[in-house]
Amino acid sequence: MDYLPIFLDIRAARVLVVGGGEVAARKVGLLQGAGARVVVVSPELGPALTAAKAHGTITHIARPFTVADVAGARIVIAATNHASTNKRVYQAATAARVPVNVVDHPALCTFIMPSIIDRSPVLVAVSSGGTSPVLARLLRARLESLVASTYGALAAFMARRRPEVRQKITSAAHRRRFWERVLQGPAAELLLAGQEAAAADAFERELAEPAGSGVGLVSLVGAGPGDPDLLTLRALRLMQEADVVVHDRLVAAPILALCRREAQRIDVGKDAGHHAVPQGEINRLLVELGASGRRVVRLKGGDPFVFGRGGEEIDALVEAGIPFQVVPGITAALGCAAYGHLPLTHRDYAQSCVFVTGHCRKDPLTLNWQALAQPRQTLVFYMGVAALPGISRELMAHGLPGTTPAALIERGTTPTQRVLTGTLATLPGIVAEEAIEPPTLIVIGEVVRLHERWTRRADEALTSDLRAAG
Repeated sequence: MDYLPIFLDIRAARVLVVGGGEVAARKVGLLQGAGARVVVVSPELGPALTAAKAHGTITHIARPFTVADVAGARIVIAATNHASTNKRVYQAATAARVPVNVVDHPALCTFIMPSIIDRSPVLVAVSSGGTSPVLARLLRARLESLVASTYGALAAFMARRRPEVRQKITSAAHRRRFWERVLQGPAAELLLAGQEAAAADAFERELAEPAGSGVGLVSLVGAGPGDPDLLTLRALRLMQEADVVVHDRLVAAPILALCRREAQRIDVGKDAGHHAVPQGEINRLLVELGASGRRVVRLKGGDPFVFGRGGEEIDALVEAGIPFQVVPGITAALGCAAYGHLPLTHRDYAQSCVFVTGHCRKDPLTLNWQALAQPRQTLVFYMGVAALPGISRELMAHGLPGTTPAALIERGTTPTQRVLTGTLATLPGIVAEEAIEPPTLIVIGEVVRLHERWTRRADEALTSDLRAAG
């Protein structure tokens, strides 16, 4: 270990920055974020520091650096374009035994400025020891996805409750086990989700039963339409922390592969018209798993609340008093249309978009066809392949022209995605000829006209790039 990582309290301390350009301005902003009183020594200032001076947030000494400037400084940073000045700053600071950093010159540094993930009061610092600041920034970017923005709120909440916990649980060993359980349980997860009131209730239950309340947390997580890259950061974190994953058939295998390896996986196999596990049994299973104290992820294709029956599952959890949260996902209409070069709205073609299910509890054709068969809107049918002949017939019967452009997006956002275009009248025949199978999205409306043009231009651009590279 070449450097000792420390966190330095510089609140209200005098900090010296030598230099007035953009690099100096970035360092000043970082120092001010830590509460320092910043003094800038430079004959001239760039726009950012000129504005800071005008607002009175820095003290500016408008002259070249002198050795006397180091006196009284807690730390010193040199950020000039002059090697001789930077060296003089380093020599003066080290002689005065003041920590000094010369930007981009590790040999002239007694401390390194790391890349920082700020979730105050939680801080994560990454350093390459000055060997590669770019590498440190790349590592920080990766860690950013793992450290939720709400970790600061979690730390502040725990700090407020520490005196109460210390008073109630006198044994240090028991307190440690209590905090470990809380930080891996519903209270912490609800706080990370921004549900502070629910988190406080969960915390009180844990504190009332120091051995553990035994109640877990059920997270309804949207897995998106198929491409793992479309998962939200929170979805990925929960999947990698889960004790149990309850998933549908439409959740793609590459997404399931991202779940915690040790997690129990339960396939409830729901499909349009064929439910391997009835919805009522799924509801009962979620309640049972949540009551057992485990971290449960209910992984659903697309978004849990867009034709995902997430509302029915939440009803069951609420009735049983099981803590829950919902993590939205990119619903199939948005993801598949984007990957298929199909805008769902466009001011020249459609001013509204309607999501419709082609599969209902009763007759799938019991819909408000008059409202659906309106001009200048896009219709997106989920689970509608089997009912497509009836959908086409009813829309045309209610006034939508048979020449209206329409598209089928099969296995959208996956490597085997297919987009087939036609018209409202010809679409049922295309399904039969091409042996289209679920999951397939149906898009009806004038926006479909843009698919061919955009796809052709994208292919031309790719071909041009390949030729240039060759």
